[in-house]
Amino acid sequence: MAAQTAGGMYGVKKSDVHGNEILNDGNALKSSSSSNSLDDAFLTAEELVLEKKLKRKIDSIIMPVVVLEGPYQTSSASANDDQLEEDLNMTGNQFQIGLSILFVGYTIMQVPSNMLLNYCGRPAYYIGGWTIAWGLVSALTSQVNTYGQIVACRFILGFVEAPFFPGVLFYLSKWYTKKELNLRMSIFYAGSLLAGAFGNLIAGGILNGLDGARGMRAWRWLYIVEGALTIFIGIGVCFILPDFPDTWKGLSPELKSVANRRMALDGAGADVDVGGKMSHLTGAKLAFTDPKTYLLAAMYHCIVGATGFQNFFPSLTRTLFTSRSTSLLMVAPPYIFIMFYSFGHSIVSDKLQNRFWFFIYPLPLCIVGCLIFMFTDGFGERYFSVFLLNMVFASFGTIYSWNSNIIARPPAKRTVALAFMNSIGNMASIWTPFTYVDGSEPYYRPALGIVIGLLTVSLLLAVVLRFMMVKMNRELERLENEDVQLNEKEMAKLQKTAETEGISLRTARQLQKGFRYII
Repeated sequence: MAAQTAGGMYGVKKSDVHGNEILNDGNALKSSSSSNSLDDAFLTAEELVLEKKLKRKIDSIIMPVVVLEGPYQTSSASANDDQLEEDLNMTGNQFQIGLSILFVGYTIMQVPSNMLLNYCGRPAYYIGGWTIAWGLVSALTSQVNTYGQIVACRFILGFVEAPFFPGVLFYLSKWYTKKELNLRMSIFYAGSLLAGAFGNLIAGGILNGLDGARGMRAWRWLYIVEGALTIFIGIGVCFILPDFPDTWKGLSPELKSVANRRMALDGAGADVDVGGKMSHLTGAKLAFTDPKTYLLAAMYHCIVGATGFQNFFPSLTRTLFTSRSTSLLMVAPPYIFIMFYSFGHSIVSDKLQNRFWFFIYPLPLCIVGCLIFMFTDGFGERYFSVFLLNMVFASFGTIYSWNSNIIARPPAKRTVALAFMNSIGNMASIWTPFTYVDGSEPYYRPALGIVIGLLTVSLLLAVVLRFMMVKMNRELERLENEDVQLNEKEMAKLQKTAETEGISLRTARQLQKGFRYII
């Protein structure tokens, strides 16, 4: 075969890091070391035993911490009563502005924060420190006396809260393989659902039991208590949460090796970045030039917009229950239901290795819930519809893991893609509060009609993404043919995997065989 000096093909003999001679198809012709066999593309029996030990260790430490650190964003929704609006002289849509301004700061900070997290390599201090700041700002919000002050505090609160959620999504993707990720993402998101359920229960107790204590109104106590809890959890994170697999001192060398190898094998490439600071700028460029990033962000924007009802959940349930405390208490059952349902949903999704169908099937169920709430009057039907509305939350764990599965490598790209998806998604929370307008209760038809539209768009975008991923998997199948020549980019990726894993280029290419994106 004639040597090519242009066109991006390797047409001359080269040697890999182990002295294996390479031709232009990227396969090793011969090896100077017998240690590099195709078995290097799989975990050994000893490594599989160590892998079980590793998963038990990280599951017992990581998952409880991230679940307990689940967002405490219930204060304003639960405090949506005459007390707060009266004390701050709020009129018109000022309450909605107070809700939405948080997400302005939230969206601004997410992408740069995740890039910084990947660079610093110390998630315990990074995520924990920002969580402490988040709790402090929340507690200090209790001291505001004007509308302008609460708007400023809400903006700052969004800014310091932003590093947490996308940071944990990226952090989990560094520890768990694509077969394990959906369930862990759903367990993590259970923290938010628990906050939605029990946060309102706590709020109900505070609003009824602490009003007037030490001369302060109940809504002020609500911010103090939830802020103090967040600070306490943030301190715990700093001391308990492990770092990344290649930097955590709590892992033995053997477990650290298995942790890194299993992630490399899972993604058909080493889960490390090349170089220093520039690699993160390169990662951002890779993320922003990948159309999948924008599809996932748009899908997430739609389903986050559809969950705008959670900011007004107490108002929704108040159309069913006349008592304020009862309406807050009855917010909990739908959240508890969807939390346990999401676990089963994610287990099956991981077992079947399917993301598309598990992302879309909850959306029509949520649409049915909207229609029931909009056009029925009976208590049973309307309260049942609230459970169906919550079905959209089952899709959250799926889209988080789908993002990490199909924008897997390098980490600098994945971290930007996850943060961008979360940032664009949460922009929906800036405008959705204004759709729940005064006078539309008890049916909230304009807002829920918009929810139906958003869910329909998200479903259609998911279909587009599925066709795109099917096409990419066909290309991967084509590359499995050893007669197919590899271009420069493909060879560079193979070389990096071989260097990191200490294997031959032939073994590195064998490792990639059979790899497919999860659809």
